[in-house]
Amino acid sequence: MKIEVLKSIKQSEETYKEMISQANAEREKRISAARMEADNMVISAQADTEEYKKKLLSDAREEAARKRGEIIRKGDERATALRTRGSKNLDKAVALLISRFREQLHVTA
Repeated sequence: MKIEVLKSIKQSEETYKEMISQANAEREKRISAARMEADNMVISAQADTEEYKKKLLSDAREEAARKRGEIIRKGDERATALRTRGSKNLDKAVALLISRFREQLHVTA
């Protein structure tokens, strides 16, 4: 009877050792899978961040191009207005210049 009890205890120990070994193997497997999933999440987050950065840069470039176009358009409009105003006064300016020049030469018309 003692031998049977000892054999039963020995068998139980071996069974528990096997169960512990399997549990450790399962734990390592789960840890490995969790690490792999975490690495994949980091890679995905980095890719998302890079994509977001590219979108922000693209949006900023588009906004800068739009503002540049607007500034050029306003500059062209202002230049045209100045040319128009200047051409209206051209005849008067030429007459005044000739008049002053003649005064300097003491010539009368």
